Amino acid sequence: MARTADRARIALATYRPEEGETSADRDLPVLRAALEEAGAEAAVVHWDDSAVDWAAFDLVVIRSTWDYSRRLAEFVAWVERCAKVTRLANPADVVRWNSDKRYVGDLAAAGVPVVPTRYLAPGDPVELPGDTEFVVKPTAGAGARYAARYLPGERETAVRQLARMHAEGLTAMVQPYLKGVDVRGERALQFYGGRLLHASRKGAVLEPGTPFDGDKVPHPRLEVWEPSAAELAVAGRALAAVPGGPDALLYARVDLVDGDDGEPRVMELELIEPNLFLWLHPGSVPAVVEAVLRAAL
Repeated sequence: MARTADRARIALATYRPEEGETSADRDLPVLRAALEEAGAEAAVVHWDDSAVDWAAFDLVVIRSTWDYSRRLAEFVAWVERCAKVTRLANPADVVRWNSDKRYVGDLAAAGVPVVPTRYLAPGDPVELPGDTEFVVKPTAGAGARYAARYLPGERETAVRQLARMHAEGLTAMVQPYLKGVDVRGERALQFYGGRLLHASRKGAVLEPGTPFDGDKVPHPRLEVWEPSAAELAVAGRALAAVPGGPDALLYARVDLVDGDDGEPRVMELELIEPNLFLWLHPGSVPAVVEAVLRAAL
């Protein structure tokens, strides 16, 4: 007998807020309520809760595991365990690949336009741009953690950041700061169930002089955006380069900025726990629910 929505058990995996804090995931209660209204049984669960029986769910959706980059080995181990007993979205091999931003190099090798990137692992010689503004950030990070923007004359400060990161075992990414971010911002194209869900634009996250270990606003001046044909084309090329191809994905967010030539380039590909911004795009809720239920049945 075919399963229907009223039999689907869906887990929405999230992070555990610090004591006294509330979850920062504004999408979570909206999505849970919409799934319940559609007839599914939707549970909000902490990914690191050892008491959860993941096999009891038809589908586990990684929704907002926003502490994963600080606990990467533990998180990837959970992903592997979970995927062995139930259906996980996105799949374990995709999550593993996307958890290390060295995937930007894979995208470049596949011919996808990306922000030029060099990697500095612990023990590597420190080579930084001498005549252009640049960005340093970790290959395992979220929410602009350990990310900073530097002027050419701030090399010593950047070296101290690299020393701190390398002491923690982190590999650094070094990228030119693309001035187009200050003009046209960063665009986030979000896909769900293989289709464009909606797009948003935000202002520059990395303000000059902000310490790499300081607090940052991850989505400043967020607004609705209508993606151009060029942006859609680049996003499609990026998703085609994902292990397993785009058909393996329940959801994806492609973050784009303009290169010095004015053409869109991939800054990041968010395939683990992207913020959906449903509060900005309430009309997208039915499409998300439909895609989740289709993946669960």
